Amino acid sequence: MVSPVVLSITQLNTYIKSKFDGDEWLTNVFVSGEISNFTNHYKSGHLYLSLKDDKCLVKAVMFARNARRLRFMPQDGMKVIVRGRVSVYEASGQYQLYIDDMQPDGLGALNLAFEQLKAKLQSEGLFSEERKKAIPKFPKRIGVITSPTGAAVHDIITILSRRYPLAEVVFCPVLVQGEGAAPQIIDAIKRFNRIKCADVIIMGRGGGSLEDLWPFNEETVARAVSASDIPIISAVGHETDFTICDFTADLRAPTPSAAAELAVPDINELKYSISYSEALLKKIMAEKVLECKKTLNELTKSYTLKNPLNLIEMERIRTDRITERLSNGMQNKKSDAKAQLISLSGKLNALSPLSTLSRGYGIVYDKNENVISSVSKLQKDDEVSVFLSDGRVNCVIESLEDKNE
Repeated sequence: MVSPVVLSITQLNTYIKSKFDGDEWLTNVFVSGEISNFTNHYKSGHLYLSLKDDKCLVKAVMFARNARRLRFMPQDGMKVIVRGRVSVYEASGQYQLYIDDMQPDGLGALNLAFEQLKAKLQSEGLFSEERKKAIPKFPKRIGVITSPTGAAVHDIITILSRRYPLAEVVFCPVLVQGEGAAPQIIDAIKRFNRIKCADVIIMGRGGGSLEDLWPFNEETVARAVSASDIPIISAVGHETDFTICDFTADLRAPTPSAAAELAVPDINELKYSISYSEALLKKIMAEKVLECKKTLNELTKSYTLKNPLNLIEMERIRTDRITERLSNGMQNKKSDAKAQLISLSGKLNALSPLSTLSRGYGIVYDKNENVISSVSKLQKDDEVSVFLSDGRVNCVIESLEDKNE
């Protein structure tokens, strides 16, 4: 009898892992399911999740190098189709799905990424009208950010030179599709703002597929457009195409040609407006001059201008009359005041104690200079003073007589 081989846990898990890794059916599998228990490990960039159907569930992981290629952000409840391999995580002895690629089940990845980013930026207020800057009416310099080889730059420059040749075009060539397009577009926007070499910027390209237009749906590009101090007109694709940059820009144009028309006024319309205003101003001035002449003629016929000295004499007479009324008024006022003063003086004199004394009366004071108004306040041998109209008499009381007694 052969004795059994005793394995360690590590040996067992390693053996099982080798079986999974050696099965060609498990090295490249496609699995559809619903995401649950999703975790985005921000530090490492790895994505951890479970895929389930109505009966079963399997653990899954998507390493950062693969997760960075995703155009959308996975979420719990999202149905997806994944491609990857099935293997065993030796440390826990658990088999799981190692995802290389992931696509939404039903809705394309780019469409889903577009809707996710649109909802995110809208919730932050980047689409609000209050944030949008006004496009200058008469720009001196117009910045253009687009491809140097496409038809868009030719259309923009042609229309700008035809409509408003007074403006200077500052062109910054960039890639408008592919991996390196987004960084170049962002750098161009920042360069225009740093140098301040434009009053308004036209940014865009011609039509194309959603993949071709994708640089203008990148979050970094949309945020750079929103943060620009210089107003930006977004002109990406054809009239029916919409990008995230169309929503964050200050103005959206349906085509690059339309953007050029929105960026500048039509010089021919300006000339007509100026000519019309000039003619209207001349007409108004002529009517005003005619009205002034009529008024002047009427004034020259007036009595005053014909005989200016008479007007002066009339004013002198009027001044003399006013002066006379003022003088009479002052005299009357002075007489009234004098009469009132005499009347008040007589009344005051009648109430004066000195006037009373002059009629033979006297005022009696005790030794403390208090006025004595009653016999009851005196006693025999008290010293008193009697004030008369022309002097003072010092007396001693010899006897008292109260009329009540």
